[in-house]
This record gives sequence, C-alpha cells and structure tokens, in this order.
Amino acid sequence: MKIKHQLAIFNALTRLLVILILWLMLPILVENVVYHHINNSLLEKKKKFIEHLNQKEINDFIENPNDSTETFSEFSTLHSEFLVLSRVPIKPHQKKTTFSNDYREIEGEENEYRILQHHFTYEGQDYQLEIGSSLSEVNDLTFVIRFFIIVVFVVILFITFLADTFYIEYLLKPFYKIIDTKIRRVNEPDAFDHTPIKAGSRDFRELDFVLNQMMDRISEVFKKEKQFISNVSHELLTPIALLKNKLENLLQNESLNDNAVDKIAGSLKTLDMLKKIINNLLLISRIDNNQYEANEEINLREVVLDLQEDLEDRIDDKEIQFVNRMQNDFVFTGNKTLIHILIYNLVINAIKYNKPKGSIFIEDGFVDEYYFISVKDSGIGMEESQLEKIFSRFARISSDQEGQGLGLPIAQSIASFHRVQIKVESVLNQGTVFTLLFEKAN
Repeated sequence: MKIKHQLAIFNALTRLLVILILWLMLPILVENVVYHHINNSLLEKKKKFIEHLNQKEINDFIENPNDSTETFSEFSTLHSEFLVLSRVPIKPHQKKTTFSNDYREIEGEENEYRILQHHFTYEGQDYQLEIGSSLSEVNDLTFVIRFFIIVVFVVILFITFLADTFYIEYLLKPFYKIIDTKIRRVNEPDAFDHTPIKAGSRDFRELDFVLNQMMDRISEVFKKEKQFISNVSHELLTPIALLKNKLENLLQNESLNDNAVDKIAGSLKTLDMLKKIINNLLLISRIDNNQYEANEEINLREVVLDLQEDLEDRIDDKEIQFVNRMQNDFVFTGNKTLIHILIYNLVINAIKYNKPKGSIFIEDGFVDEYYFISVKDSGIGMEESQLEKIFSRFARISSDQEGQGLGLPIAQSIASFHRVQIKVESVLNQGTVFTLLFEKAN
C-alpha cells in the first residue's frame, strides 16, 4: 500500500476515533445541561408550592388528615408533570432536597421522570413533596443528537478522507518524482538526472541534494572500478599470454622427455583455466558495472535453437535426449551476446550434472505478467543447503565435475542486468528446473 493511502487511512481512523468519543460524550453533556435546566424548573415549582402552602390547603388536599399514609396527587393531562404530597416521617440525617430519575406509573402509563424529592415540616407534621418532569423528550432529543452526529461526521469523514488523499498526493509528489527519476537509476550512473527537484518541503529538497551528492560519489567509484578492470585485464592476461607462448615453444624442443612434456602440458592447462577464470570474473564485473548495451531485439526461441545446434556434440556424447518444446516467438530487448551466455550456462549446467542417457526439456509460455523459459533436466538434483549457495562464486554442486563455479553467478549477473528473474526448483537424484521470467512489454 502506498504511503499516501496509509496516511489518509490513519487520518480517517483518527477522525473516526474522535467521532466515536463525541458520539459517546456529547449526549451526556446535553443530558447534563437539560437536567440542570429541569432541576432549576423543579426547584422553582417547589418554591412556589411551599410559599403558598397553608393548613387549609393541606386539609383540602388530604381528605383524611388522621391517616398518615394519605397522599395528594396532581398531574398534567399529557402526563408530562406530576406533584405528590405525602405525610412521611423525616429520617435523621436525611437530605432535605434530592433529585433522581425514576419510572412512575400514572393512570396505567409508565414513564421515566426527573423527580425532585423535598422533605419539610409544617406545623409539627412531616411531609414529603415530589415534583416530577417527564424525560421522554430528553431521551428523544438524545437519540436525535446521536443520529445527527453520526450523519454529520460520516459526511465529514468521507469529505476529509478525499481531501487528505489529494492533499497528501500533492505533498508527496516530489517524493515520487525523486523515486522515479533518481532512486530507480542508482544502477545507471551515466543516465542519472542531477536536475534539482522542485519541492515546497525543505526535507524533500534536502533528500534530493543528498541523492545528487551520493550519485556523484557512485559515478566516481564506477569510473575508478572500470579503470581498475581495464588495468587488471591488461596486467594479468598479458603475462599469461607470454607464459603460454613460452611453454608452447618449449614443447617444440625435441630434447624434452615425456615427463617434462606432461608437466608443460599441465602448466598450459592451468594457464588456460586461469585465463578462463579471469575472463569470467571480468565478464561479471563488466555486467555489474553496466558496461554493456541492452538495445538489441532478441528472439529467445532462435537463441535456444542456435544453442541446441552448437551443443549437439556434447549432448550426443552423453546420450542425452534434448527436447525443445518452445512454441512462442517472444522478442526481448537486451544484449544478445549476454542472453546467449545466460541460456548457454543453464543448458551446459543441465548437461554437466545430468545422468547418462538422461533428458533435458526446454519449455516456454506465459504466466501472469511474465514470459518464461524453463530448462529441466533429469540429473543428480540438489539438496536445500546446496540451493542456497549455487549462485555464489566458485561454489560447485559436485566436486566430481570440472569447472570453476562461475557459470551460475554469471547467469545471475546477466539476469539482474536485464531485470530477469531466475527461479530454481530441485529434487535430489531426480533433477533440477531453472526458470527465467521475462517481463512482458506493456
């Protein structure tokens, strides 16, 4: 997931949390405000009732004054308010006035009320006064507020999410430009663009400046390494060529006995192996330093057909069945010589580690967004521990086979140079499959 989407989602979740808190807290705050207003209203009614109260009214309210349980009740026609006066003894330490929420049933209808309960003594008689105000409207108001909050904040959440997405996209535009034009060209110092990126953020400008400095240093290192490779090529290969020439001249000397000839021939073989190793290492180094052009149109099916013809003698010597099942004329842009070496090394590997009278199958096709070529053999296979180091330089699958262990490292370097993936599957004593995945052109 891109960073801009992550930031937008994070901001949206933050707002959602705030909405949730407000959704829980705001109705409580509204209730407190409403309760405060109702309490004041009930206190005002209590005050007026007590101020105008006299014994005659109490006697009128209560039909049987001698009955201590007698009460007087009065309520509105809509049951939104009620008043109850009762003879109730006042308990010690009892609060004079209290407020509470409670359900009361009036004429068979039960409702929740905010109730003021007031205890007082009039002419030596204890009384309890209850004045209630219905909370149904408060509850309805709280529900409306909750619903309104949800609707409003969902709309706000959606709008701000879109705004964040576009704003973050605008803020990160220089960052993505740096990635596209600079970071992805780290392996191509010669094509690196040192033009400063226009950005409003100081951080992005600093990042761009540091990247330009880094690429200047990398370019300088690449130049020195190329020069070193050139010097090594000359300084090492030239003495080897001179030694080989002298040894070949010695072989022309008829006075040498067979033992001396064998030793000179062994030395020549060693020099050839050393020369091959140096050339392979130089090849890997040149590939890694992007010293090859990759602008040729390559028909991979034709490359395999050419290899099959070139390696026919080696295949016949080991009596291997070579089956080419390629059916697609896939054209790939790259360096034809390097691609030839890449596939050549995989096929040679399949021949070298195959069993006598074994088989090699070459197949191709398309999977997802890739074109693939697979080289499958019926050879000795590999263990899991061997698979982990097959692309390491000078690592050999079997010590019984000739070679310097540079074929697969060269193949990997060529594949990386062309942005081709190499996958390996192997079963011990059953065989190995190397698969090359080429990106299809859009």
